[in-house]
This record gives sequence, C-alpha cells and structure tokens, in this order.
Amino acid sequence: MNKGRLIVFSAPSGCGKGTMLAEILKDERFRCSVSATTRAPRPGEVDGVNYHFLTREDFESRVAAGEFLENAEYCGNCYGTLASEVDVYLEKGQNVILEIEVQGAMKIREKRPEALFIFVIPPSVGELRRRLEKRGTEAEEVIAKRVAEAAGEIAQAGKYDYVIVNDALEDAVKDFFTVVEAEKFKGSLSGELINEVLKNA
Repeated sequence: MNKGRLIVFSAPSGCGKGTMLAEILKDERFRCSVSATTRAPRPGEVDGVNYHFLTREDFESRVAAGEFLENAEYCGNCYGTLASEVDVYLEKGQNVILEIEVQGAMKIREKRPEALFIFVIPPSVGELRRRLEKRGTEAEEVIAKRVAEAAGEIAQAGKYDYVIVNDALEDAVKDFFTVVEAEKFKGSLSGELINEVLKNA
C-alpha cells in the first residue's frame, strides 16, 4: 500500500479556508490532523475530535520527548501537532491535512521536508477586507488588524510549494486536487514506482 501524503495547508483569516477544507474532506482519502492543546475544552468539544486535550505537564513531557512535529504557545495555552496523530494515518495510505499558520508550517518544513505545502490566498487584499466586513462580526479596528496580519502572511506565501487563489470556491477546490494529483508524478517522489518498473525488466 502506498503511504499517504502530509499536506500543510495555510491561509489568512477570511480566505475561506474552512469552507475549502469542508469540501476537500468529503473525499475519504483526506483527513485533518487533530491538534493537541492545554486549554480547557469548550462546551460541545470532544477530546480526540476537536483537539487532544492534555495537561500542561503531559504536553511539556511530550515536547521534551520529541513527540511533536511543531508546537507553540498562544495566550497562555500550548498547541501542537503530535507526530503519532499524523503518522498512523499516513501508514494507512490516507492523506493528512495539517491546517496551520506560517510559523508552524516552517517548523514542519524542517522536520518533514517531503510534505506538500499549499498556501491559499484571496484574489486581492481588498476582497479579503470585503469578506471580513461581510461577516459583520468584528469592529472596524479588528478587521483592519486582521487585514494587516493577512498581508504579512501572504507576503510569505512564496515559501510554500503551491499557491492557490480562492476566488470561486469550486475552482479553488479543483486546484487543490490538481496539485495533489500532480505531486504523484514528481521525479523526486517516484523512487518506488521507478524501482517497480526496473524490477520487471
């Protein structure tokens, strides 16, 4: 059985990342990685589904043991990606999508350079602002801050293997699958296929 692929998936807030992932995950060959955190579960959240909820002591001991692919602390809580959460599904041939911000993605790049790195951008920063305003959930100063942060993230998109523009959802999802399929034919990843051909000379 062929191993699955680790796919690192990043996008600024307001880019439609969640909607894209919901469409992608309708395909059973793909699953999202479940992160670990030290924060308390919110109402309705389930351990092992929304997050792996760990005590800070457990989290820190796992960090020390090298069990995380990446980890960081935000607002007093720790978050991270356990290698075991990813590898068990890759071995089963499933593609694992890791939804993560740029800083965490670059840590993954160091440990798993063979992963596929995809960054999703809006058609323009102006369109991103319009989408955030359309939500009607945040004050203007919060939106301005989010737009500024998004511009900074977009400036780093060149560090990724592929950049997808999410203008029309259907097209962006199709582009995602096209990228994943094209990766199968990369010479650097075709060792197994080449060996198989040579064996049957």
